[in-house]
Amino acid sequence: MNLQDLETFYKGKRVLVTGHTGFKGTWLCRILALAGAQVTGYALEPPTDPSIFEQTRLGQTMNSVIGDIRDLAHLKAVFEETRPEVVFHLAAQPIVRDSYKDPVYTYETNVMGTVNMLECVRLTGSVKSFLNVTTDKVYDNKEWEYGYRETDPLDGYDPYSNSKSCSELVTHSYKKSFFQGGRCAVSTCRAGNVIGGGDYANDRIIPDCIRAAEAGRDIVVRNPYSTRPYQHVLEPLAVYLEIAAKQYEDRKYEGYYNVGPDDCDCVTTGELADLFCASWGNMAWVNVHDGGPHEANFLKLDCSRIKSVFGWRPRLHVGEAVAMTVDWAKAVAAGESAMEATDQQIREFFRS
Repeated sequence: MNLQDLETFYKGKRVLVTGHTGFKGTWLCRILALAGAQVTGYALEPPTDPSIFEQTRLGQTMNSVIGDIRDLAHLKAVFEETRPEVVFHLAAQPIVRDSYKDPVYTYETNVMGTVNMLECVRLTGSVKSFLNVTTDKVYDNKEWEYGYRETDPLDGYDPYSNSKSCSELVTHSYKKSFFQGGRCAVSTCRAGNVIGGGDYANDRIIPDCIRAAEAGRDIVVRNPYSTRPYQHVLEPLAVYLEIAAKQYEDRKYEGYYNVGPDDCDCVTTGELADLFCASWGNMAWVNVHDGGPHEANFLKLDCSRIKSVFGWRPRLHVGEAVAMTVDWAKAVAAGESAMEATDQQIREFFRS
């Protein structure tokens, strides 16, 4: 879909996005705003300082509701007030290491938060399309060389990955139990590791690279030989928007989808750091394993299904994704408006 296609469907639509104050949520809400949607966001306060949500002043351009998805009563009230037609569920505790530190909060947010969302969808007749955004880490990872398919077993290892596996199962149950009658189409999307301007999360390689570059110090890489499916944030967001639109109009498109880069862009963390150093200039990284908790070493997705159903193909190679991220960070650091930098990349991406 290009911006004109997005506008054709989303203009005037009432859309609810959870997790809108986060990195992916901010980019998604901005695309929806440019497409003319009536956007409501529901999330906690921005999870980082600085945050792309605050930098873009997105809260001034949409209906931003601060709330906790564990709070079912408040969530119900927002659904009743806004009567959304399309719902994107992005809110989550998204960091593997943080899930080891606070597993209870991780499960409460990622599992019961999903239950609460689907309960609100069940009770709100206006909702015609629901998309739950999970992760590539939902699979029972055997660290084999082929990409995981949507039919492979779910069973994440760490509390974050496992809780997102549970979120998938909750969605599957609600879909079969309550939405077989045709009122609301339901899908999940399992995305790879995303990068892009405005990600300030802790314990992620590209934000760590940018912080090191701006501080003038070497980049510390914990697991340089771990392979991940890295992609620019706009890649999965474009897919989410297309799935939600297509299934709204025809339920044959609902289902469970992997979204990740082609094999040539599944790189090690060390290779990603190399790309960053080349793009930023005058940078280096060092291998410092800190003996942290278990994380998978090898992970790829098989995206044959979404390519077959939607004719989708990734638009950017990983080197281009890194370069776009560096361009955004340097532009904002030089004083350019974060909103303008974001809008420019959105328009260029959807024009390609």
